[in-house]
Amino acid sequence: MKKPRVLVIRAPGTNCDAETVHGFEIAGADCDLVHITRLAEGQPRLHGFQVFVIPGGFSYGDDLGAGKVQANELELRLRDQLLPFIERGGLVLGICNGFQVLVRAGLLPVPFGGQRVSLLPNTSGKYECRWVHLRIAPGNPCVFTRGIERIDLAVGHGEGRLFVPVEAERDIVPVLYYCGPDGESAGYPFNPNGSYRDIAGLTDASGRVLGLMPHPDRFLRASQHPNWTRSGNPDSDGDGLAFFRNAVQYARSSS
Repeated sequence: MKKPRVLVIRAPGTNCDAETVHGFEIAGADCDLVHITRLAEGQPRLHGFQVFVIPGGFSYGDDLGAGKVQANELELRLRDQLLPFIERGGLVLGICNGFQVLVRAGLLPVPFGGQRVSLLPNTSGKYECRWVHLRIAPGNPCVFTRGIERIDLAVGHGEGRLFVPVEAERDIVPVLYYCGPDGESAGYPFNPNGSYRDIAGLTDASGRVLGLMPHPDRFLRASQHPNWTRSGNPDSDGDGLAFFRNAVQYARSSS
């Protein structure tokens, strides 16, 4: 069976691209890592792929705000490729800085609906780098989180606080919530940024576009977790690998 094709873009300041590529390759995909300028120039074209990914990092140094420059590139230089890609059923994943890009480009919560929500500086006033507990929003349509209920992932961001204006509340589809060890809602540090309703990730109504602040790419094998010595087999899958496996499985079944 032909492997699904995944396109991971990079830009100056991107620093989680290799881990993201590795996750998709473990999951069984053919993965291309391409500079965003090459994609904008049509080398390659997005229509040849089933999954489009914006990885974490600090694209363009976050100099104009987290993800802002890359979001402008998506809107101004890649819209003609992204719109048909999403309309024909392609998957889109934005991790951390990639989530910030999707929000600022108006791809979440409604693809090409304009920017309706924001990701603001953490309420702690500092960069938060820690492991967090997450629970999946029941009944959400997201392709990437199928079969998942509770997971641990790592975060590392300074602007991860989801802000949702009243007029946008009906548009959002939560996928993941920050929680305490018992799975219940909890304050800081379990919610590391003060995000609205403890939301850690959003999808669109189709479930095919996902943006999240935690990093599934940083937990591909069990030994990456700080408690790995108590978890049994250190070579078993980490919680984050399920996101990549779900995407690859969906791409196979829909091709």
